[in-house]
Amino acid sequence: MADEAAAFDLIEDGRAPVLALRGDWTVDTIAGLERSLRDLSARLSPNSVVDVSKLGRIDIAGAYLVDRTFRAREGGETARIAVRGEHANALRLFEVARRSVAEVPAPPERPKGFVGFLEIVGRAVADIGEEIIEVVSFFGQTMSVLGRLILRPRRLRIVSIVHIMEYAGLNALPIVSLLSFFIGLVVAYLGARILGDFGASIFTVELVAFSVMREFGVVITAVILAGRTNSAFTAEIGAMKMRQEIDAMRTIGIDPIEALVAPRVIAMLIMTPLLAFTAVMAGLLGGLLVCWASLDVSPVMFFQRISDGVPAQHFWVGMVKAPVFALVLAVIACKQGLSVGGDVGSLGARTTTSVVQAIFMVILLDALFALWFLEMDL
Repeated sequence: MADEAAAFDLIEDGRAPVLALRGDWTVDTIAGLERSLRDLSARLSPNSVVDVSKLGRIDIAGAYLVDRTFRAREGGETARIAVRGEHANALRLFEVARRSVAEVPAPPERPKGFVGFLEIVGRAVADIGEEIIEVVSFFGQTMSVLGRLILRPRRLRIVSIVHIMEYAGLNALPIVSLLSFFIGLVVAYLGARILGDFGASIFTVELVAFSVMREFGVVITAVILAGRTNSAFTAEIGAMKMRQEIDAMRTIGIDPIEALVAPRVIAMLIMTPLLAFTAVMAGLLGGLLVCWASLDVSPVMFFQRISDGVPAQHFWVGMVKAPVFALVLAVIACKQGLSVGGDVGSLGARTTTSVVQAIFMVILLDALFALWFLEMDL
């Protein structure tokens, strides 16, 4: 049966206006009445009623439209709709529509001024503390799972590890090498200009070797992985969390940390030192080109000065940091991915947090390493 068009009349009976409904008030028929009913609300009084004697079919959409019209009148937020006439469903649907109206909560009152500032700082410190506890707890879970996998190597997901090594490590090789090459160029150029003022431009070779081997090679690698790989890990795991794939894995008895986190941690532990070594070589190549072009230092002389004047310990000081950075980056990325909620906004926020935390931890750990190696005279 075809729907009859929805219509209404406003009848003035002397005491209060009456809204008389006609036709079918369903989601398919009420679209054209929305604007006119909004304008009608101002003409209704607290004693107005709705006449349903000529009303055909009605669904919750039509009931909501009528209820909204009566709520917009004076005192309509608390007054119930008075109904005239007989209808099988109208009164019940009006009551359901009224109960389903979501009340907008009043914004919480917070102190202002200096007290409000202290509250903001306190909440931020509390959030940081909770985040630290969660990360440390997740780190402990990850180490436990890795220990279990070492005892049972058959449970290692070799295919996943190799795949992650390719797209998270090998595919990052060009950008890591290129940036490290330019860092070596810049360090050598600045060293040649500044040391040349003191007649010691030949020591540019040692400057490039020390800075690239100890710091720039591994730090540049870690920062690039923090921006490139961390965001990818967090987005991948977060998308799985949003699609409830993580819950499905737990339901069928698969540990998400063993299936998702452990392969990424292992792949990063393998690839980060290799990328750091490549970054060191690229940085030295950049420094070599500047020394060759500006200082007439041949490649043979360049590497001879490094071999004679730069102890090998400086290379190993830089390479020791790479596995630590890899572990921290992978754990942060996976933890933030597993913390994603059910909406896209949460995914974006967690991805941003992952990158920021990773870069912060890289710089912090590098500073702690520098102080420790300095105290150890390394």
